[in-house]
Formats: sequence, C-alpha cells, structure tokens
Amino acid sequence: QSGKMKGLTCFLIWLFLLETQAFEIPINGLPEFAEYGDLVELAPGKFQFVPENRRYQRSLSGESGEVMENVDQVTLYSYKVQSTITSRMANTIIQSKLVNNSPQPQNVVFDVQIPKGAFISNFTMTVDGTTFTSSIKEKTVGRALYSQARAKGKTAGLVRSRAVDMENFKTEVNVLPGVKVQFELHYQEVNWRKLGSYEHRLYLQPGRLAKHLEVDVWIIEPQGLKFVHVPDTFEGHFVGVPVLSKGPQKAHVSFKPTVAQQRKCSNCSETAVDGELVVMYDVNREEKAGELEVFNGYFVHFFAPENLDPIPKNILFVIDVSGSMWGIKMKQTVEAMKTILDDLRAEDQFSVVDFNHNVRTWRNDLVSATKAQVADAKKYIEKIQPNGGTNINEALLRAIFILNEANNLGLLDPNSVSLIILVSDGDPTVGEIKLSKIQKNVKQNIQDNVSLFSLGIGFDVDYDFLKRLSNENRGIAQRIYGNQDTSSQLKKFYNQVSTPLLRNVQFNYPHPSVTDVTQNSFHNYFGGSEIVVAGKFDPDKLEQVQSIITATSANTELVLETLAQMDDLEDFLSKDKHADPDFTKKLWAYLTINQLLVERSLAPTAAAKRKITKTILQMSLEHHIVTPLTAMVIENEAGDERMLADSPPHDHSCCSGALYYGSKVAPGSIPSWAKPSPTPVMAMPVIGGQLLESTPPPHVIRVENDPHFIIYLPKSQKNICFNIDSEPGKILNLVSDPESGILVNGQLIGAKKPQNGKLRTYFGKLGFYFQNEDLKIEISTETITLSRGSHTSILSWSDTAHIINQRVLVSVKKEKTVTVTLDKEISFSVLLHRVWKKHPINVDFLGIYIPPTNKFSPNVHGLLGQFMHEPKIHIFNERPGKDPEKPEASMQVKGQKLTVTRGFQKDYRTDIVFGTDVPCWFVHNSGKGFIDGHYKDYFVPHLYSILKWP
Repeated sequence: QSGKMKGLTCFLIWLFLLETQAFEIPINGLPEFAEYGDLVELAPGKFQFVPENRRYQRSLSGESGEVMENVDQVTLYSYKVQSTITSRMANTIIQSKLVNNSPQPQNVVFDVQIPKGAFISNFTMTVDGTTFTSSIKEKTVGRALYSQARAKGKTAGLVRSRAVDMENFKTEVNVLPGVKVQFELHYQEVNWRKLGSYEHRLYLQPGRLAKHLEVDVWIIEPQGLKFVHVPDTFEGHFVGVPVLSKGPQKAHVSFKPTVAQQRKCSNCSETAVDGELVVMYDVNREEKAGELEVFNGYFVHFFAPENLDPIPKNILFVIDVSGSMWGIKMKQTVEAMKTILDDLRAEDQFSVVDFNHNVRTWRNDLVSATKAQVADAKKYIEKIQPNGGTNINEALLRAIFILNEANNLGLLDPNSVSLIILVSDGDPTVGEIKLSKIQKNVKQNIQDNVSLFSLGIGFDVDYDFLKRLSNENRGIAQRIYGNQDTSSQLKKFYNQVSTPLLRNVQFNYPHPSVTDVTQNSFHNYFGGSEIVVAGKFDPDKLEQVQSIITATSANTELVLETLAQMDDLEDFLSKDKHADPDFTKKLWAYLTINQLLVERSLAPTAAAKRKITKTILQMSLEHHIVTPLTAMVIENEAGDERMLADSPPHDHSCCSGALYYGSKVAPGSIPSWAKPSPTPVMAMPVIGGQLLESTPPPHVIRVENDPHFIIYLPKSQKNICFNIDSEPGKILNLVSDPESGILVNGQLIGAKKPQNGKLRTYFGKLGFYFQNEDLKIEISTETITLSRGSHTSILSWSDTAHIINQRVLVSVKKEKTVTVTLDKEISFSVLLHRVWKKHPINVDFLGIYIPPTNKFSPNVHGLLGQFMHEPKIHIFNERPGKDPEKPEASMQVKGQKLTVTRGFQKDYRTDIVFGTDVPCWFVHNSGKGFIDGHYKDYFVPHLYSILKWP
C-alpha cells in the first residue's frame, strides 16, 4: 500500500513538472521568454494583488513522516519591461506572466503606474488560452459596446494616482485553478528636458518575487549622448545590478536582478523591487539653432541653446495664506520661499503678495533683489499666520497691477521677463468666486509679455481651473498633494521657470508644403528646458526642411537658421533594430493632441469647442491612443466579453477615475431623503452632479457630538439617549450583521485638550463594509475612500459626486454629507462638522444617521444595530429631578428598571451650525441596562473587524 502511494505521489509530481515546462503563451512585442525548464519554487511570499494572503498546503509522504509544503496561490513567472527612446519619444511595453496554483479561483490584478500625459496605445491579455485584444473607440461608442457584453469576473480601467506625475492602469481577472494569465500594456510618452537633463521613469511593481525579471531601456539619440546616468532609487539594495552600455549616439540600460537579489533580505520572501527605475541623460548641442530631424513626411525641431546669459526677471510671488494652509503646508512653503528668494540675482526685481480674505503686499512695487531686500522679505514671510478665506481674484489683480504700473512708469528693463507665480491650496471663497469671471478678469488685465505660473497644493484645489488660468496666460500649472514634500516640490517647480535665457522665440518654416506646426511651450526659453516643435511636410515637394528662429537674448537679437534632409536620418535609423522609424509622426501627434486639448479647454464658443473636439477625436482614433475623448475596448475574439478603460477626466480631484465595475442603478432605487440629481446614473463609479435639497425623515437613529447616541423607537415613539465616554483611538462597533454582510464601525478622536477636567471624544472616522459586494468605505473628516479588492477610489469632501458599486450607492454632497445606500432598503447618512482650525479645543468630527428599517437580519447587533429590532420599553412615574428643568422617570426595559432623565440632544441635518433640539430620555452610565452588556463589549481592534457577540 505504501509503495502504491509513493508511486502515485511521484506520478503527480511528474505531471506538475510536465505542465510547468509546457507553459507557453504567445506574446506581442517582446522576444520569447527563456524556457522555464527546471523552474525552482519561489519562496513563500505575499502577492500584492490577492486580497488575502491565503495559502494552501499539500502533503508529501516520506520515510520521515508527513511534511507540509507551502505552495503559493499565484506564481509570477516573469515580469518584463522594455522601453525604446528614439529622439525623446519613448515607447514602453510592460508584460507579466502568472499562474494560479491554488485549488480555488483567485483575483489577479495587473496594476501599472504610468506617467500622467502618457498615451496608452495597446493592451492584450491571454487567460487560459483565450486572448483579449484592444481597440480605440470614441468614448460613447466604447461605453455602448461595453454595456452590451460586459466581461464576467474581469475589469479594466484608468484611475488617478496620488503621485504627482502618475496614473494607474488596472486590470483585474478572476482566475480558475491552474489557469495561466499574461498581460501586456503599451504606452508612449515624450521625455521633456527639465533642469538640464531628460528623465525616463519606469515604476516597477511586480508585487512579489519573479523567476524572470528583466528591464531593458534602449536610448537612440541622433544628436549624440552627452551623458547617461542611472541614480540609485532603491536605497542601495541594487547597487551594481543595473548595467549601462553607452556609445556616441546609443545607450542600453539593463536591470535583471536574480531571485536572490530581489529579496528584501537573504531569507525574506518579499521583493525589494517596488519603486522607480530612473534613467537620466542629456544630448550634445553643437548648434545654437537646435537639432532639426526630418523623416517620413514629419519633422521635429529640438531647441535648447546653451552658454547664454540669464535675462533679468520681474517676479511676483502670490501666496495663499488662508486658514487651510495652516500647519505643515505653510511651514514648508515658507522654507521653500526662503530658498527661492536666496536664488534671486541682483538684477532681478521682485515682490510678495499674500492673501486670505484680504490681500497684503510686502512692498507695493517691485524692488531690486539686494541682500537687504531679500532678508527683509524672508522676515516678512516667516511672520505669516494663516487664517481666513481665499480671495484669488483680488490677489492676482493686485500682482498684475504692480507689474503693469512698473511697466507704465518705465521701471522695467526692456529685455527682462515678467512672471507671476501663484501658490494656492483651495477654491476661491471670498470676493469673486465664479471661476470663469476670475479667468476673464486676469485675461483682460494681464499684459501679453507676462507669464502666469500656478502651483496647486492639496486635495481641495481646483487644479483644472489653475491649468486653464496658466495656459491662457503663457504659463504652466503643476499640482502637489498635501501628503508630499511641499518644500522640495515648490523649489523644483520654481527652478524650471527661474532662469529665462531667451524671450520672444519665434519659429518659421518658410516652405508652403510645411503644415500643422505645433510646439510644446510659449515664447520664452528657460535654462535647462527645451522647446520642441513638430510639423508635417510633403516629401514629394520638399527634400529638405529649412528653419529660421528669431529670439531676444540678454544682449542681442538672434536669427538662427538650419537645414535638415531626410537622408541624414534614414541611414542612421536603418542601422538600429531598436530605433522607432515612426518617432517623428508619434511625436508630432503627441504634441498636437496635447496642444488641442489646451485649446479646447480655452475655446471661446461652443462651435469652436466642437470643431477642436472633432479634430482630437479623429487623431486619437487614427493614432490608436487613449485620450480624454476616447476609450479602450478590450474584448475576446468572439466579442461576447468586453472590458472598458477610459482616460481619467481632468484633474478636478486627486483620485477620481473611470474604473468600471458597477451595475446600472435606476434613480428610483434611491430613498427620497437622499435623492441625488435627476441626471440618469450611468454604470460609472464617479459621476459629478449637484445634489438636490430634500427634507430628511424626522425620525432616525443618530450619533452626534461627543458622542451622543439618540435611539428612536418607532413603536413607542420615544427617543432614548445615552453617551459613551471612552478614549481617543478606540473603535466601537455600531452595526454588525453577518447574515446580511453589513458592518459599521466608528473610531474615536479626542479634542485638542481637556475642558473642565474632561477630554471629549468624537467619531473622526467611520468604516462601512458590505461583505457581499466586497466593498469597504472609509469616511474620515478629510477623505472618502472606497476599496473593492485592489481597486481604490478616493474623494475629498470638496467633491459632489455619486459612486455606484453593484448594489451600493455613495452620494457625496460637498462639505456636508455622505449618504451610503444599499439597494433602496438600508441607508446611512454621515454629516461633516467643520470647526475653526485654530480653535483651542474643538476638532472636526462626524455624525451618523440611520433611518429605522426592518431589512436587517434578526441577529443584527452593535451599539446601534441591536435597536433595529425594537425592545419593549415602559416609562412611568415621571417626577421632578435634581434639576427643575430636567424631570426624571423610571423606565422598564430588558427586565431592568432604570432611572432616566428628560433632556434635549441635537439633530444637525437641517441646521449644521446650531442644530435642532430633539427631546429624549437620557440613560446614565454609558447606556448601562439599555444596551446589551457593557459598552466596552463593543470595542473592536480594527476599523473593519466584526463584532463577536456571545
């Protein structure tokens, strides 16, 4: 019998190895993988995309008894990244191969961070031999196709990342046991020159150890390579692993760590490959007229002259000092400004405008950047105390007035460049608050030679507005989030625009067959950057392209001329298999579409906007790229399973995206007291819209203030109240219904300091878990976070939106409420209480309201849940209390007789400031006798922990 078992075991192992060796999936765009052959089993480790790190065990019988061997749920066979850069135009392919070793189906997610502004051009996926391919469609067409044949157990989408310059492409697949999966994503981008070099960034996130991990970056630059550098971005873990080979015009960077090198430590099962691989380089610039490259009917002109004296600048710093800048944001802004002021040259002129609901100026006119003036300005900035509202309109008009006045009085050097740098973290709240009106006011008053640059800080700022404001006035905008290093980001942003070398740069291509010329910047050239111009020409009519550049430097007027022939480049590109022969066409399309998107946002009429939209759409479809007007449809060959990936919308909030995993919910399924706008709700997770005011139901179960529990009992038509006095950080279970799969917990926060010897506590965070939908919702006083498996969407309280996930609807009303509705039967409403940021004691907190319902299971429990099934109460023997205004009574409940006191609590749904009085009978000693057990029985360890009631 033992021999038979051994033989069967050997046979099964042989079958497993045979299957492993036979694992082959056709690939697109990359060379064939090496044979797996004697694939060694990877050490046990966490796979990033599996919701829980569950593992199964198999028994191997041996002479020494039974040995338990761990087998990974999901094995990552290979993770490969390939980038080819031809004259700054980068094409990147990311490919991943996996297999489900578990006896259970597993969700596998392919999650890739790509640079914001990059265009996705292709995606393929092979699941158990079935290949899914992609096509680009106009957005409404893509959505219609998707709605006709949604793939089961598969999703795809593009979502905003919290990183400054990144966004995420995600695909999730439910994989059956033994099934192999391959993902492959293609995207393209232009490497822009900043601070004297190009940076090509690849975010590597395999999620676990990979048998084959290979990254290759090929750089082909006809201008010649000045230097190539791979900085250490992994804290010394991979020193010596990247291999750099460099020639005069070509370079190759190879990053191929072994399994041992990937480990965080010698016996660790987690991978250290989690971060950015960065390749920095610059090119030779022998000609001041730049590099003109001509190929296949397109040309690209790179212009970045060197050895020029800086042009004097006139610069106005406009700094938001409203209350929302209080704390680390203001501290880091001050530190950055001190460094920036030290970088000013003696020939520069400057001043500082700071604003909240009022506008102040350090100096009413521009002053020279002498050491004494810079020192005085630094002292002024250090004394700023943020408070009040945000009056962006008046602040910008004051800065423009100072520059205009100086220009009118002849106080500006004719060869100087004038700049305004706006730093703000919020929407306008004081003075003119209509964004279109602010844009109009700025446009009407600013002079044509002034550039406006904007830096938006944090989650609340309307970044789309700042982009329009800057694009319309010869500048650029950048965004950083409040959880990042504001100081270094502000300094980096300033350094990009702080060294003007040329002004009034004009490009002319005189031959009439040259058409559709576009460029990446306005008409000032800043040191360390590069102006890129691209266009089309007719090769049958033109053998060479001529360029004439005129510009003004610090000392003279420049006229630069250059010629380029197609033959020069054709011979060079034909000798390198990695060179992209379509780079001129791709770069022209990339520049043109981005420029058209800017023009579309600034279009003066609806007709002009429609015309530009049509052009963008045609180009997006022609060049097969995902833009804000197109969507990628991913489908199998039969066309009966589809996924949809949209480009994220403009950056209104940090993390809103288009990750489709919802089902259509009819408007009628929303309860009347939480009714959103009448706009039809699509199967999209985030839909902006104005919520309608509605009358809330008069009787609800509610928790408010510090915290006061108010339980409405419908049959008795009584409100019973009790307080919970606990400690900051404790988590209380409010609703626990395992049968219905519903959980609600609340975490307490403390006031800033005790008052009258007592530290008040409030709910600062609420966690909702809907088990059947695998949906977690975390609501804090800062953000609303939805997590489903590996998918995460984050909104701020400054949003108004509806989020639909299967049966759950989340409605956000800006700075007021979040309503969570399951079907049309169970609803929760969360109120936001904002307090003055500088209040010595109070803090922001949350209130929660739940209308009574019989839709919970009979076993629902929790501090609130237990009252969804009303206990019988009898209140009698009402009598005067110790306080004449608060009578006492006896209450019979749950077999106990309690003394209760008549009083009032607050309902803030219709009056968020003062609230409405709610009469109730108050149960003392933290609800003892009214609630089951002791209030400490409702403590849970984590925000999504289930209450284990005896």
